[in-house]
Amino acid sequence: MRALASLAAVVAVGLAACSPTAPKGVDKAKLDAAVSDAIGDPASCLLIAEQASGKVVYRYNTATVCARELPSCLAAGQGPAAWPVKDLLAATVKDGQPRRLSCNATADASRGVSWTSGVLPGKGLAYAAVMEGTRTFPGRMMADRIEPRLKDLGLQ
Repeated sequence: MRALASLAAVVAVGLAACSPTAPKGVDKAKLDAAVSDAIGDPASCLLIAEQASGKVVYRYNTATVCARELPSCLAAGQGPAAWPVKDLLAATVKDGQPRRLSCNATADASRGVSWTSGVLPGKGLAYAAVMEGTRTFPGRMMADRIEPRLKDLGLQ
């Protein structure tokens, strides 16, 4: 039993070490609080990556929440019907274009999904975020809520 507890502790520490922390020069606790205040929800995720490499340097929420594939809100023929937020981030890293998307997540319109992404000028970073649930903000409103907070932390 003791060996099992020790193994669990080692795995937990190892997983935490692999998690993205925060961009250089940014306090993770302050960034977490800013994102939480702007779009925080158990079903929201925000990723920040380096534009040059695409390496994720920050993640708000768990890997499980951020890995969910949700309706992309893209028009038919414009991209995949569903994707995880990392795919939106990769598209933004690649072309530098902001995106503001919203649509129903369920056929009965009881749940919505919203996406926002953009480049953080002068920092060589890009971000992407998703919200899903019964009370999601439209993608444009997500951007209006998150971008000023990132700027206040020196990310823009």
